[in-house]
Amino acid sequence: MTKSSQPAAAYERRKGRAAEAKRSESAKGREIGEMPPVKKPKRRAAAAKNFRLFCETYLAESFPLAWSADHLTAIAKIEAAVLRGELFAFAMPRGSGKTTLCEAACLWAMLYGHRQFIVLVGADQTIASAMADSLKAQIENNDLLLDDFPEACYPVRCLDRIAQRAKGQTYQGKPTEIDWAADQVTLPFIKGSPSAGACVRVAGITGRIRGLKHTRPDGKTIRPSLVLIDDPQTDESASSPSQCSTRERILSGAILGLAGPGTKIAGLCTITVIRPDDLADRLLDRARHPAWQGERTKLVYEWPKAEDLWLEYGELRRSGQRNGTGTAEADAFYASRRDQMDGGCRVAWEQRRNEDELSAIQHAWNLRIDRGESAFAAEFQNQPIAEDVASDKLDKRALALRVTTLPKGVVPANHHQLTAFVDVQDRVLFWLVASWSESFGGHVVQYGVYPDQGVSFFEAGSAKRTLAKAAGNVGFEASLNAGLERVTQILLAKDWPREDGTAMRISQLLIDANWGKSTATVRTFCKRSPHATLILPSHGRGIGASSPALTDKGKTRGDRIGLNWRIGNVNGQRSCTYDTNFWKTFTASRLRLATGDPEAIMFCIGEHDLLFEHLTNEYPVRTESARGRVVDEWKLSGTRFENHWWDCLVGSACAASIAGVQPTATEVGVRQRRKIDLPSGSGGRKTITVKRLNA
Repeated sequence: MTKSSQPAAAYERRKGRAAEAKRSESAKGREIGEMPPVKKPKRRAAAAKNFRLFCETYLAESFPLAWSADHLTAIAKIEAAVLRGELFAFAMPRGSGKTTLCEAACLWAMLYGHRQFIVLVGADQTIASAMADSLKAQIENNDLLLDDFPEACYPVRCLDRIAQRAKGQTYQGKPTEIDWAADQVTLPFIKGSPSAGACVRVAGITGRIRGLKHTRPDGKTIRPSLVLIDDPQTDESASSPSQCSTRERILSGAILGLAGPGTKIAGLCTITVIRPDDLADRLLDRARHPAWQGERTKLVYEWPKAEDLWLEYGELRRSGQRNGTGTAEADAFYASRRDQMDGGCRVAWEQRRNEDELSAIQHAWNLRIDRGESAFAAEFQNQPIAEDVASDKLDKRALALRVTTLPKGVVPANHHQLTAFVDVQDRVLFWLVASWSESFGGHVVQYGVYPDQGVSFFEAGSAKRTLAKAAGNVGFEASLNAGLERVTQILLAKDWPREDGTAMRISQLLIDANWGKSTATVRTFCKRSPHATLILPSHGRGIGASSPALTDKGKTRGDRIGLNWRIGNVNGQRSCTYDTNFWKTFTASRLRLATGDPEAIMFCIGEHDLLFEHLTNEYPVRTESARGRVVDEWKLSGTRFENHWWDCLVGSACAASIAGVQPTATEVGVRQRRKIDLPSGSGGRKTITVKRLNA
């Protein structure tokens, strides 16, 4: 080594020693040091198979009151779910601690190694993440858990609530592999620990659930073995039968299949019944979902017999709240008559009351008075009062009375227009032909499905005879095109006899082009069909109260605008857009008119059970916008069968309007109310409400 190179070499040695010292210091900083011993092994072991003891020992602050009989039942079911892989759905009154019990079950299952991969499911991702945050808080802050489960809690404490440190943390020189993210919690991978690498992942029920997997630090890939579902519905979803059905299918399909083929998953579902036949109500029905072993509990099982005294108590309470004097007078009234007012009652949880209340039944009555009967029945009794939301839903028994003696395929003598609609589905095509009088009275002449299924009851999604099979197992576009050719040939190339012997032809046929997968094929078919002058691709749009009507948009050259429909050019081709909310209300009103009414819709002779299922599978919900527009918005009712022939009948009615049939000036349909100011006789102004057709 030359004399000139010696300083450079010395510098490199100093640099290497400094880097090594820095690495050593960094490693020491990441190393958590000696693991504390288990403080009370016997206490820890005693709760290994005893969930109630675990809650009372380690989570006493979360469960400060004595258990009710319903709590003990729930605890026993939770044990069975976690230890034996069973399913359990339980509805308890608001504030009963069911979510806390669910979170405790997750903690218990992880710490003792009963379940290695747990999925927390909420009504949405945010709600599910809140459950994960609660688990994190217990692991980070619960000193009793730190004492008896140091291998799970001590490495987490060493993070000092800085989640970024988890990636570099080591124990005895090996990474602890902690994951402390918002949507996933993975406990430290400490050799010999039953909770080593136990994982919790959170998800919203309508989010990405199917196919979840977790790869452990030892390279083993595992599937979820326990799913905890906390209130999987919102007020909005509970009021939507279609959303209830979607979430019900997710529970029965994707969630129960999380463990993988041939493996049973354990499941807990805490629910509150918000309205009749919502998701919770369905899940609790043991005839409908026996595997979930639904348990429905109440705040009050028997109300006191002295109802008149409680009604007087309620008036005193409301009066004090209104005039600002408080509830002292009502409280004194109850205190002086408590024995009489408590007689005959049976409450679920004697300890449930506020500090200023004398008993659980007083607490229940206060909730009933303050929240209102409907809210109390739903949130605290799990027996919601049936609302009249579906009072305008069509009734199958009433529809059956509208069947005439006119044979299938024959048009009534006083009808002069014949229209049809084809509803496009993935596997089949539904079609319906209807005739119309000058007063817009209707008659269902014939309806069917292509390919014909040969059975009286079926669902589109499980149809055995499909478009693809009928076309020789070709691709979707080719099979749909072939199906449309066959159906239009059946409908448009034949004479339809009228009672008086006159031969009629269909004057307007609409084909559903709404479904994105089929839109281009339907449009191309309509354009190239030899019956192109009679066919229009159609797009049904449910125009809500807060949206502008189709007729509000200005007319462009070549457009035709009619009764809540408009025909215009889209990409160089004519197509029809119509307001399904209006036309469903329009059609439903004619299905409710007396059978002798000239504007009523009737049916050809025969048994129409499946047709009536389709026609009654939606109901209207009256909504009003801030600007006073009132609309019946139609919702799926979520029953077993579908609504495709309902869409066909509604589309046929719209097609009749396009063909020139006009309703009377006093038409009963969707009406719009708007308030206008007029001068009053005294020189001031008065507000009146006027009605006009939403057209």
